[in-house]
Amino acid sequence: MHYQKFPLKWWYGLAFNLSLVALTLAVMLVIQRSPVELVIIDAATGRLYGRWSVKNGSEFAVEFVHSVNQSPVKDTFMVSGTTIRPVSTRFKSFGAGMQTELEPGQRLTRDGDAMVITGFTQSFRKLRYIVGTVSDHSLFINGAEISLRDLCGKNAHLVIRLYRTVLGLSPASLLHEVQAAHALALQGTMPF
Repeated sequence: MHYQKFPLKWWYGLAFNLSLVALTLAVMLVIQRSPVELVIIDAATGRLYGRWSVKNGSEFAVEFVHSVNQSPVKDTFMVSGTTIRPVSTRFKSFGAGMQTELEPGQRLTRDGDAMVITGFTQSFRKLRYIVGTVSDHSLFINGAEISLRDLCGKNAHLVIRLYRTVLGLSPASLLHEVQAAHALALQGTMPF
């Protein structure tokens, strides 16, 4: 039988490619198991207002007084990886700007004097809110209530997102560091 030898370069190439695949899989595994942060940033500038560690399956909520019908609304969401899934919307009165029809799978129930819609099927990468000028918006997260007016200011245009943190850094924290360095550069007080 004739035995054909493979050139040594071929073996090096195979070993390099297998190593590259193993490294890629290891990085993907680290990222998938990395902690998640909920971040609030300014929609126009990307300024970081706040960030909170959250666990997969945990819930957070945003509560506000609806600007048209002047009644409280509380939207509750669940963390699903880096995806935001609506859990429920709780409100006290129908009116302009409020959901008037149920989508397939949704259910409307009463809880005391409030109506609650559940059964949402869509998910979001980000949420957008405009903090009220008359009434505040509140974020309920990890057992705390945070005034978004105090945190961000009246009429602030916000984006709420979930990011994975790798080695303690999230894209939002990196952006914050770049913005801080930029501000120092503008002041002429760079630390290096």
